Amino acid sequence: MPATRTPVRHPASRFETQAWVDLADPAEQARLTPATVRAMHRLVEAWALTVPEVCTLLGDVSPSTWHAWARSTPRSLGVDRLTRASYLLGIYAGLHVLYDDALADEWVRLPNTNPLLAGESPLAVMMRGGIPAMAQVRALIDARRGGA
Repeated sequence: MPATRTPVRHPASRFETQAWVDLADPAEQARLTPATVRAMHRLVEAWALTVPEVCTLLGDVSPSTWHAWARSTPRSLGVDRLTRASYLLGIYAGLHVLYDDALADEWVRLPNTNPLLAGESPLAVMMRGGIPAMAQVRALIDARRGGA
């Protein structure tokens, strides 16, 4: 008997009643990848991220791969990278709800006294902590917005 796989599912949006997106589905990964790569390039510009910073935030991406994505979108980012990008883009969107554009884009680099960040910048914490840290920063932003 073949093993059944439980898909990893993420909401398409908290405010929509659509079905959840199955990130384990290769067709969904292929559908989401082009827009995600474009959005990540805009986020990198807005946050003034260096290539090493964005490569670390996205996981095991090499600088040459990141540069190649500017020329040609990959077929699929995979579950891990789509998840990382989703958290980062959600943080970006939440910050722009809370603050004016300049502060929203600078916030990730500012030291923060919140106990979660312990005086470090959110960027440093997310680079070191990966997806769990991104989830916590996203939850912090959502809580500040009153949406948690």
